[in-house]
Amino acid sequence: MAGRNVSNSTVTKADIVERVYEKIGFSKKEASDLVELVFEALRGTLVRGEKVKISGFGKFEVKQKKSRIGRNPQTGDRITISARRVLNFSPSQVLKAMLNGKTDFNGSDEFDDE
Repeated sequence: MAGRNVSNSTVTKADIVERVYEKIGFSKKEASDLVELVFEALRGTLVRGEKVKISGFGKFEVKQKKSRIGRNPQTGDRITISARRVLNFSPSQVLKAMLNGKTDFNGSDEFDDE
């Protein structure tokens, strides 16, 4: 079904650190530092309003939304919804194909529950 998760599991940063530790052979501290460094680079780039494009994965982009008039759902009163920045993710065509089983996934099932 559209919009439904096919799995009940969630991959956390700790899971990613563990995978880097197992796959690359870094110490847990080095793996943790590496993962944190990658996330810091992503955060910093996005906070500056720049796009992050990861080949074969997708694109993260910060978009500016204008202020607009909305309604309070409880009272029906008109309210102004302030302007804000929102984060948008667009998956790559490769990732879309993988999600829909249209291409072989060469990676392992490293984050699947066993």
